[in-house]
Amino acid sequence: MRIALVGYGKMGKIIDEIATQRNHEIVAKLNESPNSENLNNADVVIEFSNPEVAFNNIKTCLENKIPVICGTTGWLDQKPEIEKIAAENNTSFLYGSNFSLGVNLFFALNEKLADLMKNFPDYNIQLEEIHHIHKKDAPSGTAISLAEGIIKNDNRFEGWKLDETRDKELGIFAIREDEVPGTHSVFYKSSVDEIEIKHTAYSRNGFALGAVIAAEWIQGKTGNFSMKDVLFS
Repeated sequence: MRIALVGYGKMGKIIDEIATQRNHEIVAKLNESPNSENLNNADVVIEFSNPEVAFNNIKTCLENKIPVICGTTGWLDQKPEIEKIAAENNTSFLYGSNFSLGVNLFFALNEKLADLMKNFPDYNIQLEEIHHIHKKDAPSGTAISLAEGIIKNDNRFEGWKLDETRDKELGIFAIREDEVPGTHSVFYKSSVDEIEIKHTAYSRNGFALGAVIAAEWIQGKTGNFSMKDVLFS
């Protein structure tokens, strides 16, 4: 494939390395806004930029009829509009709050546990995420996905918030620490014991590999997708 990287920071550089190892060609490495010329006739765009520019970056690529794999978090209030733009341009869009295979298995485990625990109100639920100090959004997209997975399976909750769990709001603690790639935990705590499930990333390589695999998978497809489609369909 001919891949354009929109957002060439730490993640972009690792994606560059992994994609090249898998015999793909990187035709653009952009930290500026993409356009019809600097995308260099790419077959697919992998977008890891900043929340402030993600929407316009993705919109431009889709309007140029180039499929987009997006891993930027913190802009999701505009995601329905992006999905509409993808459909209107007969192309494809795939958003992942986390592209790691392990995290996507963790998402499935989280939903299963939430379904098992919904009838045990003595257990209070709390989420925690830890990331490097450079991460701009909080909570992480991965933590939001975990919270949404619990809310979908446990009608005690109507939403989530950054803080301690109270009443119908599921709490997420967001911690910024050193160069931590990403640690996510879900706690079920009663007066007598505690159940914890946890995913710890050791490096960004797992995220980068998943993004490249998603780019390979989306070739020839139209529509809006997630990593669940890539891994479990």
